[in-house]
This record gives sequence, structure tokens and C-alpha cells, in this order.
Amino acid sequence: MISDALLGPSFPEQGWVPAPRYLMRRARIVDMTRGLRSGRLLETGPGAGTLLIEFASNGFHCEALELSEEARELARELIAVSGQNVRIHDAVQPGWEGRFDYLFSFDVLEHIEDDAGVLKAWASWLKPGGTLLLSVPARMKLWTAGDEWAGHFRRYERGQLIDLLQASGFEIETFECYGFPLTNITERVSASAYRKLIHRQHDSSELDRQANNDRSGIDRRPHLRLYPLLKSLPGRLAIRFFLATQKLFLKKDWGSGYIVRARRR
Repeated sequence: MISDALLGPSFPEQGWVPAPRYLMRRARIVDMTRGLRSGRLLETGPGAGTLLIEFASNGFHCEALELSEEARELARELIAVSGQNVRIHDAVQPGWEGRFDYLFSFDVLEHIEDDAGVLKAWASWLKPGGTLLLSVPARMKLWTAGDEWAGHFRRYERGQLIDLLQASGFEIETFECYGFPLTNITERVSASAYRKLIHRQHDSSELDRQANNDRSGIDRRPHLRLYPLLKSLPGRLAIRFFLATQKLFLKKDWGSGYIVRARRR
């Protein structure tokens, strides 16, 4: 495990390193949660669980709900290497109603057909006044083959997401559009590779679609080759530049993702 203030935890020996989109989103999560008191935190769909490792190391009591067996195995491996104590569940547990101070879910809701129903369930797991931190891909006009390959049902429009959260019992505290311009570029560049994957799987079954869905948050094979450049001085300077640039445009709908902090009413 490599701990780094800029890049977060990395696990190159276990096959997981941060991707540029992850770093853009992580920076906003760090800013949005600065000053929060430790408490009970549940993350739904944590993938490799690296954000939970960071929050557990900061004194939060962390749990996770992860439906993908492949992701659960990787998360448990990385958590063990980190030395933190995070429970990973494969199903909703009894007694979750009103249990958690914080619920995190990053790039998960777009994979769920009944997003309204799931948001209401998540609200019920939070204590009154509890905090939701949520990210989703933004704007359907940015839809690419990458969305199709990952099993997304939709990208979200600003008004649509605001209405959905309010109808589910949340009051929005902070609403940002993150990633511009880096994630816009990387999504477009990677789209051709995803088109080729889809072409190979044009007659694939629903089971194959679910497998793509399960891998979408943990497959870091392309990024492993780029990791030495990412952690080099030029790579770090580039990341710092893009992090500073995205902060200038958080209130404009120019990025490729929305990130929201909201409170359960």
C-alpha cells in the first residue's frame, strides 16, 4: 500500500491504482467532508473500498454494501492490507433504519433502474439530519459507449437530480459539477475502446452486461500502466493543475459528473 496526500491510497501490487476521474472526484469529497465529526458511515457500491480506508483511518466507523462478489473480494483484500476495520456486506442488514450518520454512494445510482426507490431506502438508513454524499455522471449529451459498456441506465441532468433528491426526503446543501476539463477528455478518448468491446459482445447476454457492471468500478488494468507516470513529478504537477482548474468551474454545467452533499429531512 502506498499512502499519498494527493493521490490517496494505492495498491499496485494488488492491481488497484487511482484513475484520473477518481482523483477529480476524491478531491471534491475531501473538500465537502472537511470538518465532519466521526460517526457511522455506510458506503453503497464502494468498489475497491479505498475511500472507506481513508475515512476509517480518520476515525469513522465504516461499513459497506457491495453486491458484486468480485468487488467485495478486492475490497476485503485491500482493507486487510491497510490494517483498517471495515465490514463489507453482500446484502442489506437488519436494523439499518435510522442507523447511520453518513451515507456515501459514488457513481452507483446510474446503474440502478429504480433510482427513486433506492434513494428512499438510503434516506431511511440515515438518522434524521444525516448526510448523504452522492456522485453520478452528468448530462445525457455526454453519453458515450463507456456508459453503455458499464451498464448505466442514464446520465443525470441537474434539475432531474435535484427533484429526485428532494422527492426522496433530502435537502441539498452543496451541488457541484466536477471534472472539467480532464474527465470530459478522458471519457471521450476512452469511448472508442469501449465501442470495440461492445462490438465484440454485441450478442452478449444479460449476465455479460451484469459482469461489465460489476467490473466497472474496480478494473484498473489500463491505469496500472499509467501509474508510474501519474506518481512522477510531471504527473503530479498535471493532477494539481487539473484539480485547481476544476475548482474554477464547479458551479457551471461543464464537467462530466455531479457531486452532491445533502441532508435527510
